[in-house]
Amino acid sequence: MSDVSFVRTEMLPEQDPPGSEVGVIGWLRHNLFSSWINGILTVLSLFAIYFVLSGILPWVFQSVWNGGSLTECREIMTATWGQTHGHACWGVINERWLQLLFGFYPSDLYGRPILSLVLLLVAMTPILFNMISRRMNWFLLVLAFFVTAVLMDASIFVWILRAGFAGATLVIGYQLVTLSGADRAEQIAQGAKRLPNPLMFTAIYPFLMPWLMWGGTIWPAICTAFGFVIGYLVLRFGRAYMSELLTMIAAVAAAVIWWLVLSGYVSSALSSVLPIGIEAVQSRQFGGFMLAILLGVVAIGCSLPIGVVLALGRQSDLVVVKFLCVGFIEFIRGVPLITLLFVASLLLNIFMPPGTNFDIILRVMIMMTLFSAAYMAEVIRGGLAALPRGQYEGADSLGLDYWQAQRLIIMPQALKVSIPGIVSTFIGIFKDTTLVSIIGLFDVIGLASAIRADTSWNGIYWELFAFIAFLFFIVCFSMSRYSMYLERKLQTGHR
Repeated sequence: MSDVSFVRTEMLPEQDPPGSEVGVIGWLRHNLFSSWINGILTVLSLFAIYFVLSGILPWVFQSVWNGGSLTECREIMTATWGQTHGHACWGVINERWLQLLFGFYPSDLYGRPILSLVLLLVAMTPILFNMISRRMNWFLLVLAFFVTAVLMDASIFVWILRAGFAGATLVIGYQLVTLSGADRAEQIAQGAKRLPNPLMFTAIYPFLMPWLMWGGTIWPAICTAFGFVIGYLVLRFGRAYMSELLTMIAAVAAAVIWWLVLSGYVSSALSSVLPIGIEAVQSRQFGGFMLAILLGVVAIGCSLPIGVVLALGRQSDLVVVKFLCVGFIEFIRGVPLITLLFVASLLLNIFMPPGTNFDIILRVMIMMTLFSAAYMAEVIRGGLAALPRGQYEGADSLGLDYWQAQRLIIMPQALKVSIPGIVSTFIGIFKDTTLVSIIGLFDVIGLASAIRADTSWNGIYWELFAFIAFLFFIVCFSMSRYSMYLERKLQTGHR
């Protein structure tokens, strides 16, 4: 019987993949021309892209940057290209870009909103990117103050600030470059102190930013922050004498009484005794893209915690709390934002005591925050509804109380599931900041209308709106990309 074997006894040599499956050709075959329908759609898409770009790119790049008026721009276009159409006049942006960014804010104080923006980024860094070390966070913070001190006018006090911030920047930067994590851990084990938690500055920033933007004495900001300290102390030590619910109510009541009744007298007394402050800027001088950033950041930052509370209140077993939250959410969602802005602008002062000066920007901030919080509550409620019942039962089996279960188990998962909806609400409320031009605030849209009313630039449209669209695109696209990064990091796809 002959031996017939079909099992190979030696490995075949490796071969290169076919040339049509790798490289540029392979990518084109798999992504653009995988079938004859996809090939036709690819060709039509390329033709549409070419048609759009062939009109936009010459308009953007074959343009005039040094014109002092629209008439001068057209004269330069005619002399250069022989026609006045199909070319942009960026001279209006070259001449008015500071006004579009800062409104009527005093030009000699531009460093304060710039410093506020830089410090905002530094304050958000430990929240958005928690993998960054403490040394890196404090290096960025000290570097921001050092750069600001360099940009300030020279004086003896400023030179002392420059020297101090430069020294701190060099020390922290040297440690950042030379010390490894293991070396730093060894130093800490031998008795060296760790740098303070950078979240301390994140907690301080909400009180520092208004003082930088509006100026005046520093005591109102400190007294406002002290209200939170009072609430924390009542919450911390009141549990020994009251139930948890009564302690929370007492903490909120103590803070509100301090803010509404006592803080004004205390800050006035401290200001008269020790007048520490900077030059004051009126709210009517705010405007431009800076106003959109200011309103958007406050509405975004405050609406998330309020939305969490409203979402929990809507699911509460306490009937009064549930009805209050449901009523608030449904009322706000049923009213247009423009109506709330008109209420903030015209009607709110009617219900205030005579002589009360309630800042218009503060009123708009409150209305936009409440509007955003109602939508945020529904987004978070969707995240809570997506969690399986076993998560709640698991928290009960561990013996956790309601707040411990929400803080440690339920809310982190609900927020993780709700990330796309939360970011979409953030982007929507940031774009809605342009509606404040309707109630007379000179945001970037209002300033564009004011610039077009100037005889030098009467008749120019596309350049101004293209510049404004570019500014909003940068911010909204950045938020969208961060959302995608966060989804990848937390793996929200339940994989």
